[in-house]
Amino acid sequence: MKKIVIFDMDGTLIDSKKDITISVNYVRMKNHDLPPLSEEYVVKAINKKHRNLAKLFYETEIYEEKDRELFEQHYKEQCIQNPYLYDGIKEVLESLHVNGVLMGVATNAPTPFAKEMLTHLGIEHYFVKIVGADKVKQPKPDPQMIHIILEACSFEQGDKAWMIGDNPKDIEVAHNAGIEAIYATWGFQSDFDYEIKIKDPKEILKIVL
Repeated sequence: MKKIVIFDMDGTLIDSKKDITISVNYVRMKNHDLPPLSEEYVVKAINKKHRNLAKLFYETEIYEEKDRELFEQHYKEQCIQNPYLYDGIKEVLESLHVNGVLMGVATNAPTPFAKEMLTHLGIEHYFVKIVGADKVKQPKPDPQMIHIILEACSFEQGDKAWMIGDNPKDIEVAHNAGIEAIYATWGFQSDFDYEIKIKDPKEILKIVL
């Protein structure tokens, strides 16, 4: 029986809010002459279940191409300036790896940025597959990302798989894909009610191993 653990990235593996906020504020200043937003506001906006990020970030009704292009251009350099792994994450990944657990990343961030950040932080090699929103028709909570990762891990009936994330979308995507979910409370999302929740990455080992 194979064991497969799929991680959300931002707010679960890494804290990236400073660089996301810097790039959002760069676009606000350059394209819209708007004052900067706080990290707290940006994280809260990203994690809203129903939201229009263009409206919340740039005060436009739709995400304009000039804003998308400038954000991606700026974030390409910015994304590796300040991110850091949450305490215990690297040790947990190594323990899972040593014990033969297959791992993947399902993130609503673009795949190139995800790979760049995870490589910069020295953990990219642990993952069989890293799938971002650019690789699917619909982002989380649609289960397509999960299915791609499970397929890459040769998931079969009888195997065991978990999705670990800090957002209700991560719980929902696990349910939609028919796998178990674990809510990581150390991330970006304020506490919500779910039966399987962990406060420390090391608790992953107790559940999976």
